[in-house]
Amino acid sequence: MNRENTMSFKMDRIHVWATEVKDVPGGVTAKLSMLDKAGANLDYVYTQRLPDKPGQGLLCVAPIVGAELVKAAKAAGMHEVNDPVVMRVEGDNTAGLAHRLKHEWALANINLHGAILATLGTKFIGYVTFDTVEDANRAAKILADLGVERLLASAKGH
Repeated sequence: MNRENTMSFKMDRIHVWATEVKDVPGGVTAKLSMLDKAGANLDYVYTQRLPDKPGQGLLCVAPIVGAELVKAAKAAGMHEVNDPVVMRVEGDNTAGLAHRLKHEWALANINLHGAILATLGTKFIGYVTFDTVEDANRAAKILADLGVERLLASAKGH
């Protein structure tokens, strides 16, 4: 089977560390600076304002691995969070994939907490947040099943 007939997906849980920050220019910088000084190479940096706390925001990062990074994260006021469950998803992109994927998740009664997906050439990457680990595991199986279905459809067409 040639490369154009293959389709791969990968979905992994990431362990997120978070803290509140002041919602001012540079409010996130001090926290990230502490992680940078400890040698962090972050794959995930998410910030948002907290509408129920004027003047405050939220900073989430991952990965925090190893004693030095854990120490720096704690010094920055961060702690590991389990809610929401954040999954990193990546793979081969095809037209309509986001719709098909979210449609199948909806049919499985999986309610997304949030999602951001982006493409670069023929690949996509994103982060999807779920309310429970069970929902995340079911979503990962559905993603794998979609990959198999697309692979079989491509093989029949060639």
